[in-house]
Formats: sequence, structure tokens, C-alpha cells
Amino acid sequence: MSAAECLPCPAVPMEAYNNEEFAVGCVLSIKTTLGDEFEAQVIAFDKPCNILVLQEGVSASGHRRDIRLLKVNYIKEFSFVGQSQDPIDFNKCYLDLTSLQAREESAIRQAEIDAERFGIGVTAEAQNIFDALSKTLPVRWDKTVIVVMNEVRVSSPYLPESVVGGTPAANERVRKVLELERKRLQTRNSGQ
Repeated sequence: MSAAECLPCPAVPMEAYNNEEFAVGCVLSIKTTLGDEFEAQVIAFDKPCNILVLQEGVSASGHRRDIRLLKVNYIKEFSFVGQSQDPIDFNKCYLDLTSLQAREESAIRQAEIDAERFGIGVTAEAQNIFDALSKTLPVRWDKTVIVVMNEVRVSSPYLPESVVGGTPAANERVRKVLELERKRLQTRNSGQ
């Protein structure tokens, strides 16, 4: 049975399905390899990327519907429920572009923040020290130097003796925190 026929049938395991196309407008009942189960209408099938574009909430009501992109490899089994009585009307499709742009900007900001937390060209030990210091103090990387509170600098080999700059009180605080964190890291590493 081909997808183009869109007739009801028992669940088909994906490995038994050798047709390479899913007909637009067919309603499928899908079980994924991740345990999701849902019913959706096929909007498009990107054959080169092996991705189904599905519309969930296939009712005749005018409510908003969710669009799901699903890599076909993640389909465990599916069955054809039938042809949708509600044809796809792309003029009624609604995308909240403001919300999507806000989510994109937020994700980019978070990715930039996360990227700044990783030292480039530093050892795993240096990164562990940075991560440990960041739990109690504001830190950032300046190449391979850890900058704490925008004034104290900790250079390789990241020992208390490597701490320079800042006020004497800030310098001493960073030395103490660094000393405690190095002991904690050594204890953790020796316990493994």
C-alpha cells in the first residue's frame, strides 16, 4: 500500500515501509522512537532531508494548529487514518513572527553567553577552575587569563600565586576562593 492512497491500515513499522513518499493531506497516526504518539496531517515531505512537515490538531475548527517537523528516521511505526476533510489553507496559516524572533534573539544571546564561558586554548583543569570560580564570583576569560570581578587576573598555572591585580582585599579574596576550589577539585579528582 502506498502513502499516496491514504487508506486506513494497521500500524506499519518504519523498517517495513519502503515507499519514499508521504502524500500531502494524509492523516497519520504516528509513534516515534522517543515514545511520542500523535495524529497529524502531512503538509509536506522533504525527501532529500527525510523530514515530514506535519500539522497537528486536524479538526475542522478554526483554532490554531501546531506544526511539527519530524525526521522520518524517528518514526517507529505509523498508520494511515485517512484523507483530511479540511484541506490545507495556507492563507489561514499563522506564524507569530514577533514571538519567533524574540525566541531566536534569546537563544542567540544565551549561546553567546555560554560561548564566553569556555576558554580557548586552555586545559580542562583551567576550565574546571573557571567553572568553580564562576559559582561564587563574576568571571570571564581574556584569552587564557581568568578575569575575576573585572579587576583580578589569574594566569596559568592558575595557582594562588598566579593571582595579580585588583585591590588587596579583592586579590586576597580571589586567592582564598581559588585555593579552596583547587582543593575541592583535587579531592573530587582523587575520589574518582
